[in-house]
Amino acid sequence: MQLSDLQNLRIAVVGAGYGGASAAKALSLLGARVDVYEQAAEIREAGAGIGLRPATMNRFREWGIFDAIAKVTSPSAHFEILTPACDPIMKETWPPAGEQIHTHLIHRGDFIDALLGVLPEGMVHLGHKLESITDNGDRAVLSFAHGARVEADLVIGADGIKSVVRRELFSDKEPVFSGEHAYRAVISLDDAHGMVTDDDLRMYIGRGTKIYLLPLRHRDQVSFDITALCPDGTWVPEVTKDDLLATVEGFDERLVAITRELDMAGVNIRAVYDIDPIDTWHSDCVVLLGDAAHSMLHHQGQGANSAVEDAGALADALREADSVPQALTLYQATRKPVTDRLQAVSRQGWTEDEIDEVFPGQRPATAAPKD
Repeated sequence: MQLSDLQNLRIAVVGAGYGGASAAKALSLLGARVDVYEQAAEIREAGAGIGLRPATMNRFREWGIFDAIAKVTSPSAHFEILTPACDPIMKETWPPAGEQIHTHLIHRGDFIDALLGVLPEGMVHLGHKLESITDNGDRAVLSFAHGARVEADLVIGADGIKSVVRRELFSDKEPVFSGEHAYRAVISLDDAHGMVTDDDLRMYIGRGTKIYLLPLRHRDQVSFDITALCPDGTWVPEVTKDDLLATVEGFDERLVAITRELDMAGVNIRAVYDIDPIDTWHSDCVVLLGDAAHSMLHHQGQGANSAVEDAGALADALREADSVPQALTLYQATRKPVTDRLQAVSRQGWTEDEIDEVFPGQRPATAAPKD
């Protein structure tokens, strides 16, 4: 699109998470008028770590915000998979992207703070809970719970796994329970029982349980995550310390000790959900991005990275295409094959042979979600 067309474009982003904030940054650099509408009165992220892949960091460099992100990360050269007894299964470097070879390990809260910190003041509007969206063909109207209405040339639904935009316009299928729970906490390095001495991410896989140790050494902390099989599909299940200890039975005593010493008040507990791939992400003036389009399980660590890549691809498409509808078609054609594949791989977590070895007949029947 021509620069003048982009500068006259009014864009409304629904959701101020990783995808929404990344899209706002990328699209504002095109000269468009961008406003972000977030339902929360305050943006807070669960205490846990994630890894920003080399390709993702290259997008931040392209947008001029690499340093703002990198300064609150620990650059990691390798990831390692081990047995419960800490015997190595594999160790690999992260897939490079050009000259960028490190995956940057970051606390979720620091990541969203850094992203929102590079947006212009007044771009993000908190306390806007979307109730409905009306697609009028060339423009769309957002209606919020407190009565506000917003009209935009382009609406980006970045409103997560329970996306209102997706449900209203593209798919009424409910999220899918994985048969797993995730228990996440951030602990001090001193409480890691000597298991973290570098910046490599390590995953320990046992019978029905995966434990992730993700160093955040720039914070003198480590993200300690347990993913365990459980048939309870309650979104926020009630779990005791004994329940957690049962999931790590048979693991290295240091991992058991970390679990035993967790403060349950600081443990984020969630049932794990994703969505099935949906056929269409866009109309002529509304498009889905991030978890709203392709929420995936966390086994490959690709959720946040995919959202950032979506934002970059959408900005690229708007530059390259002659119109908004053409851009949205190009965006979906570029990203959907990639995210379809990542959704499928993330449901496995590893190869099918390894699943048979690690989960011999243990995967429970899934249960319906409970509110």
